[in-house]
Amino acid sequence: MRYLTNIYVLTCAFTFTLWNNIQPTVEDEFIANYSSSLLTNVPKTIPVCTQVLDLSHNRISGLSISEFIHLSDLQVLNLSHNLMTVLDFSVFIFNENLEYLDLSHNNISKVSCLTLASLRHLDLSFNKFTALPICQEFGNMFHLEYLGLSATMVRTSDFRYIKHLQLHTVFLNLGNFSLYEPQSLTVLTTRNLHIAFAANQNFIFSLLYDGMCISENLKIVNLRYTLSYKDFPSPSLMLLKKIKTTTLTLEAVDLQWAIILQIFMLIWCSPVEHLTVRNLTFRGPLEELTEYAFQPLLSSVEQLISLDGSMKALTLEHVRNKVYYFNQEILYRQFSEMNIANLTIADAYMPHMLCPNRTSSFQYLNFSHNALTDELFQNCGTLADLKLLILQRNKFESLRKVSFMTSRMKSLTYLDMSNNLLRHDGAGVQCQWAESLAELDLSSNQLVDAVFECLPANIQKLSLQNNHISNVPSRVAELKSLQELNLASNRLADLPGCGGFTSLQFLNVEMNSILTPSANFFQSCPRVRELQAGHNPFQCSCELQAFIQLERRSGGKLFGWPAAYVCEYPEGLRGTELKDFHLSPLACNTTLLLVTALLLTLLLVAAVAFLCIYLDVPWYVRMTWQWTQTKRRAWHNPPADQEAILQFHAFISYSERDSLWVKNELIPNLEREEGSVQLCQHERNFIPGKSIVENIINCIEKSYRSIFVLSPNFVQSEWCHYELYFAHHKLFSENSNSLILILLEPIPPYLIPARYHKLKALMAKRTYMEWPKERSKRPLFWANLRAAISINLPISSEANE
Repeated sequence: MRYLTNIYVLTCAFTFTLWNNIQPTVEDEFIANYSSSLLTNVPKTIPVCTQVLDLSHNRISGLSISEFIHLSDLQVLNLSHNLMTVLDFSVFIFNENLEYLDLSHNNISKVSCLTLASLRHLDLSFNKFTALPICQEFGNMFHLEYLGLSATMVRTSDFRYIKHLQLHTVFLNLGNFSLYEPQSLTVLTTRNLHIAFAANQNFIFSLLYDGMCISENLKIVNLRYTLSYKDFPSPSLMLLKKIKTTTLTLEAVDLQWAIILQIFMLIWCSPVEHLTVRNLTFRGPLEELTEYAFQPLLSSVEQLISLDGSMKALTLEHVRNKVYYFNQEILYRQFSEMNIANLTIADAYMPHMLCPNRTSSFQYLNFSHNALTDELFQNCGTLADLKLLILQRNKFESLRKVSFMTSRMKSLTYLDMSNNLLRHDGAGVQCQWAESLAELDLSSNQLVDAVFECLPANIQKLSLQNNHISNVPSRVAELKSLQELNLASNRLADLPGCGGFTSLQFLNVEMNSILTPSANFFQSCPRVRELQAGHNPFQCSCELQAFIQLERRSGGKLFGWPAAYVCEYPEGLRGTELKDFHLSPLACNTTLLLVTALLLTLLLVAAVAFLCIYLDVPWYVRMTWQWTQTKRRAWHNPPADQEAILQFHAFISYSERDSLWVKNELIPNLEREEGSVQLCQHERNFIPGKSIVENIINCIEKSYRSIFVLSPNFVQSEWCHYELYFAHHKLFSENSNSLILILLEPIPPYLIPARYHKLKALMAKRTYMEWPKERSKRPLFWANLRAAISINLPISSEANE
């Protein structure tokens, strides 16, 4: 039943935590949150079906029955942090299902009571009550488990109405306290008692003693006593027989050493098993407490702790020492000789701790956040039962000395040396670790690659996070038992191999400098079940493709995929998840890329060769070369040898097979009249000694027109092609209209070779003259031809002579 009660209280607390994130709108039909809405009255729009209602952190000053009468299903009501001064429980008379009622942090000073039979949780703490507001009707709340109260005085009769109730937790807020009648708390029956005293008041220690007599778990906040320790009321020996507390927590303690030691002596002899003291400040006025006066107290404690007691665990956290004149070694000796299993002294600026003189019962030691150095527990053989040792946030520097410290701890299984100044230079000095050590935390130190030369042989879990490790040496001592390795936040450039870690199952290499992790990791580490490699500056390139494929084959072994695996380089891909990064196989396979490039080159060469042959490109190259050479020679000839003026009306280009028509028809008809037309014919006008190509070029340049006699024979003549090429070149170079095409016989397109593409273009774009078969049409043909070549040629020097 009590276990179920604990679950209920925790559930209610969790529910209130969630309320803080809900807006003043009803997101669930059973939950209504109006917290921090500046309300001065209870809203009238609360849904009838509401079961959980939060009205905390508002300005509500009063309640009425009409505001809650329609909320018959209400179970949880939070009215904390408001401005109410008077509370009348009759307001909730119609809320029969109400179980949780929080009215803390108001200004309530007066209460009118009414039995709320279903109530389990009632909190009236942090109000302005003078006396405890415990009405007679509270005694009828048989389901009440949590009761929070506040007052400035506590009297013996205050708890008489509820002494028969089996309360789970009682919280007393005693701010501005003025009166406590001894043994007033002893009538209560509760498992957990929490007392919060005012920070600026002297604590009444009879509250502590009475509280220890009624509850198993006692927590007290703000123990402060500024009077002389000589006036401190010492507890009686009879008190020891009445103490029920097994777990005691003291927070914000500011006492003189003598008082602390008296309380400690009481606790040591009591049934208390777990003592926790947080924010402890111990002091001693120099005029009253010198080292000589302090020594007898310490001696008494030293004798006392040698006896067997109930204490199992002592925790001292955030300790501040304001006693300056006493031998601290005596204090360290007392702590080291304690016959307890668990000891925690954290954040106490402790510079040293002595090794116990006899075999110690310590199984757990936590000395974190102190000033301990490498001299701790050197050559100490009395901690044979120690299993867990936490020394984080100290000033250890030598990893080798740390290993020697553990060498004689035969039962040590866990060691935390994180956040120190540890180094290891690997100078060849062997390390000696406890053979039983299974888990070691060396994170946040100054360790480098040499650390792998100084590790426990039987280690199973190893954390080297946040160090300066850049590589895991391939020849490291075999750690056959290592199952978990944390190398996050180091300087690794690649995934480590598992040559020396044959049993490795979990590896963390997050936040390193890994650009392109190796793709054969799981092959070298077959037993790894989880790899954490996210949050590295991945370079998304071909080398990374294999790692991405590795994730698909690993079956979910990459922890944090895909959100933690993002491209960092190149700049254009920054922020792209690796799962969205793809490159074609051709771009990433060098062999395939070379083969493809070679094939494409061969295809390109073959295509170019085919086109050259098909389009007779070599022929055009030769002709261009001939033209260029002829022009070059003409440019370098002296001006006297140049005859750049026109000498002929037309240059005739024809096939030798068509020469009869040219000689019998064309030339006679055009040169019929003397001096009318001057034709350039190769048989009579080519200059002996010059090349044919040079003669062709010269004749074309000295002629006003070029007449081409087209026929099937023409397209079969290579020299005709030369003449057509050079005439076409002149057409474009001089922007002239010098070509005349005479179609002597029809030419089927299929007879025109591919290299005669210029002829095809000319016949398609230019008007040509057809030789008429009818004689009646021939005079018109000759008239048109003469008109086309009609021009007054300039008189040359030869003519003048």
